[in-house]
Amino acid sequence: MDEDRITALTALLRALREGAGGEPGRTAMRELPGGLGDMVEATAPADVARAVLDPGARGRLRTWAEELARSLAADPELAERVAEAMDRHVPGSGTVWYAHDHVDFSGMFLREVVGVQVNVGAKAPPTAHDSLPPRTTGFAGRTRELEQLREALDPSRAGELPVLVTAVSGLGGIGKTALAVVAGHAARDRGWYPGGLFFVDLRGYDEVPGTPESALESLLVALGVPQEHIPERGDDRAALYRTTLAEREGTHGPALILADNASSADQVRPLLPGGSGHRVLVTARSRLPQLDARLLRLDELTGADAHDLLDRALRIADPSDTRITDDRARAADLAGLCGHLPLALRIVAALLAGDPELSVDDLVAQLDTSRQRLKLLEDGERSVLASFDLSYRRLPDDQARALRLLALAPTARSATAAVAALLDDTAPSAVLSALLRAHLVERAGPERWRLHDLVREYAATVAADQPDLRAEGDAARVRVLRFYCTRTAAATDWLWDVVPSPREGFEDRDSALAWLVMEQENLVAALEWTGHDGCGHLAAALADQLWHYLDWRRESGPQAPERKPEDGTTAAHSYRPGWVNEAIGTRVQAIAAHRASGDCVREAVAWNALGFLFGEALRVEEAISAHSTAVFLFQTAGDWNGAGAAWNNLGTTLSRSGRARGAVQAHARARDIFQQVTGDLGKEGWAWTNLAEPLGRLGREQEEAEASEIALDLCERSGMLLMTAHILRNLASQHRTVDDPATARAYWTRSAEAYVRAGAPHEAACARAMARAP
Repeated sequence: MDEDRITALTALLRALREGAGGEPGRTAMRELPGGLGDMVEATAPADVARAVLDPGARGRLRTWAEELARSLAADPELAERVAEAMDRHVPGSGTVWYAHDHVDFSGMFLREVVGVQVNVGAKAPPTAHDSLPPRTTGFAGRTRELEQLREALDPSRAGELPVLVTAVSGLGGIGKTALAVVAGHAARDRGWYPGGLFFVDLRGYDEVPGTPESALESLLVALGVPQEHIPERGDDRAALYRTTLAEREGTHGPALILADNASSADQVRPLLPGGSGHRVLVTARSRLPQLDARLLRLDELTGADAHDLLDRALRIADPSDTRITDDRARAADLAGLCGHLPLALRIVAALLAGDPELSVDDLVAQLDTSRQRLKLLEDGERSVLASFDLSYRRLPDDQARALRLLALAPTARSATAAVAALLDDTAPSAVLSALLRAHLVERAGPERWRLHDLVREYAATVAADQPDLRAEGDAARVRVLRFYCTRTAAATDWLWDVVPSPREGFEDRDSALAWLVMEQENLVAALEWTGHDGCGHLAAALADQLWHYLDWRRESGPQAPERKPEDGTTAAHSYRPGWVNEAIGTRVQAIAAHRASGDCVREAVAWNALGFLFGEALRVEEAISAHSTAVFLFQTAGDWNGAGAAWNNLGTTLSRSGRARGAVQAHARARDIFQQVTGDLGKEGWAWTNLAEPLGRLGREQEEAEASEIALDLCERSGMLLMTAHILRNLASQHRTVDDPATARAYWTRSAEAYVRAGAPHEAACARAMARAP
């Protein structure tokens, strides 16, 4: 045991014995347990040390020392007299023990034994036992998350499975700190942490991140430890921090530590208390499962909560400001352009509050038309762009590259297989998982990934600013287009092929159709890449393949019941497997019922529908037979509109089965009926359109072109916008076949315009891609 510390303890006891401590000192000497007081005169200092090191004596001495500390803290003059008396007995000991501003056993023998520190009067070092930042003004939403934090921080639940650490994580600007601060204030209001609420900013994403040592220093100062008593080494600081917290729990109760803006678990571990009464609440941009913490992930606000945030922010600035509530639709558009990100929402609210003449509609227009939306989302102090920069700079090279390339994907949602092509990585799961932990990508369903709109715009901007990164992006687009071309060709083969067989990636027709439905938005969006290096021919090839699916969807899709995804994570729908066989059974029953009732026309309608269903099931011969029966029944009943439609359906089925001559005859019969019997120009145009296809297959190009031109004239005169667009598309294909690219391009352009007028944006995108193809 250090001799100086033993000497100082002996000097303290002698000062108290002679009365320097007044009545409190005499009381302390009388109550000193174990006869230790009598040993001061008769026993050597080493014997004193051995006595207090006895476990039993140590426990009694702690209680004695704490009571003495309270007495001296209540009377600074008395404490000073004790120090002067100690100096008389052992020169220098009183100065060390009482430095004229506090009584501190730290570094003394008595502290080694009992761990007591006494602050005296107004000269005591300040503490910051309630250092939480103020609540965020206008805080909105997060009801569910606040309830989860309440449960995690509730000390009364310690008997269940105590949550010592809770880590709130999410994208930069998502509102982690605001939520944690609100939760901390709520805990204080409930009186849960009488030991104090301590806030420390770990500066995890600064250019020079904060260190655990600096965080410990801040916390120790907040806990009242004098600067000169804080050790240099990090381990020693952590030990003193845990000891001080343990003492504070004994004297005041448990504390809550809010460690904000962590970038790693290593930053947080040294801040964890040793006992189980205290709680630590961490905020971070990455998930921190290494802390064995309760993990709470924040997503963007709901539309309703985003609206409330905007409205509250404006009303705080001016209670009479009703711009948000006056135009809820445009306010929703504004929130959408902010990606429902709280930081962006607060910035646009500040822009509106700072300019009372700026309308929500005008601000929406500025953000919607700007190519640099992120640069507009700043108010002089806060910036979405700067927030994202902090996250991006912390990424390793492979993750930064992956984020840049993911931003180039056709839409915000991508399948893992498409991501593999984009990254040129057959196993992208590792890098995707890393970006997921950093909250820079999200899961959008099984094997699907999503980028937040603003993150996507940020990463795309990074890639566009540097020539080498632009070349990297074009190479990635080429890889994705090749992937989509291959997969789309394999999938669409299942839709029309009369002899199905397993194809690459698809086990059956249902799986091929499900993929097309899921990827439809990405396939169409990828067509816009025609202007990028190496993408023109591939985009045109993809458009050529995509027509097959779009045609199927138009002709067959309405008959197929949609199936929404069970997890609700994507807007894409699929179709219920097995629906065709069920529908066939239903139609067969309907035919029997109509035949029994003698209703020839309804029986014919049922046979026509059954023919379509057999075609969907790729049961071609049965489809031909069903349509033939429908033709016979319609003609028998004198229903010539029905007969013309049945002849058209029969011709289409024959054409798809490779029987072009029979198809020409069937479509010609349909044409004649609509031309000579019913006089329906639109339906006649429909028949001429269908007739052109088998004529082309037979090599009768001149007749094919004439049929299409007649069809175009009839459909335009009848106002059939969609059919007009289809015919223009057919004419473009015909001119491309005969090597007349200029005329083909003109027809593609007219077709795109017609599809837009007809309300068919996907078909319009395909036509534009074909028109722009080299």
